[in-house]
Amino acid sequence: MADALPTIRRVVTANGPDGRSRIVEDAPAKAIRTVAARPGYRAVNVWRTGESPASIASPDTTAEHHGVLPPKNGTILRIIDFPPEPKDPEELKRRVHATFGTIYDDAHHDQNTSRHPGMHTTETVDYAIVLEGEIWSVMDEGETLLRAGDVLVQRGTNHAWANRSAKTCRIAFVLIDGKF
Repeated sequence: MADALPTIRRVVTANGPDGRSRIVEDAPAKAIRTVAARPGYRAVNVWRTGESPASIASPDTTAEHHGVLPPKNGTILRIIDFPPEPKDPEELKRRVHATFGTIYDDAHHDQNTSRHPGMHTTETVDYAIVLEGEIWSVMDEGETLLRAGDVLVQRGTNHAWANRSAKTCRIAFVLIDGKF
């Protein structure tokens, strides 16, 4: 894709045996998921926790993660690149359904796609921070355009993401396990 964004650099810190802080990793994030049927779509799991309160010394478990949901009582930090949507509604539907069928099979995908084929809910509280580009947050009732620097707090509501622009949009998501 011509406007593909750069890789995600992940810098991880820890305290050494002497109790002094240090950088223990500085490299591209490795837990990357793509969907062949959705060119330009890239989801990068940057870090996750498996309990609350989170253990500061927990090892990296992002490679073990599957699906959209964080672990029970945990969190996940994910950065997603959303390519522009195709204009053909059937092509859009095919690409979005491939995403839910391939890497996000644990989300409740809404079968009523009259608003958008990506409508879904998760039992989470999500902080969505637009890093680059713009994207529409689509709700059952209404929608709003989010641009770089905007933050959306998603509280278990049915929603979809619609990139109607001509450029890739990058969003950082912090998903926190929740309950209805």
